[in-house]
Amino acid sequence: MNPAIRKIPILEYLQRQLAGTLAAGDTTHMRYPTAISTLLGFRIVDIGEAMAVLELDADPLRHGNQQGTVHGGLLCELADAAIGTAQSTLADEGESFTSIDLKASFLRPVWQTRLRAHAWAEHRGRTINHYRCDIQRDDGKLVASISSVVMSLRGEHAQGR
Repeated sequence: MNPAIRKIPILEYLQRQLAGTLAAGDTTHMRYPTAISTLLGFRIVDIGEAMAVLELDADPLRHGNQQGTVHGGLLCELADAAIGTAQSTLADEGESFTSIDLKASFLRPVWQTRLRAHAWAEHRGRTINHYRCDIQRDDGKLVASISSVVMSLRGEHAQGR
């Protein structure tokens, strides 16, 4: 390993990234920002243990469906990214995870607005964690509530993931 490269835990890495204090050689064992977050314009704005807040400037011209509102699948992806970011703060090197269930309740339409997805663990087990993610528009109104079950992968089950 290059002595200039220093691997740090994901939570510390993301906290330093948000604070703007990452050193040139700081790295972690997962990829941040993720490719999908970069593609869709998601931003991490707050991070803690088993908790993450992501934002997106939603625009129906970029993220819309045939009715002219933001596509519900985008809301699911935003929630899944927030939940995955929260879960990643618990993953040690050599561990991974996968979503095994995701349920969405859509409460109101979304047009052009800043969306804020707040994900947190409602129950943490050794292998299975249950998450909730609420997504709000910039007027503070809840637009979707998503629940997800995430399974931690360790040992040979985590290899190559």
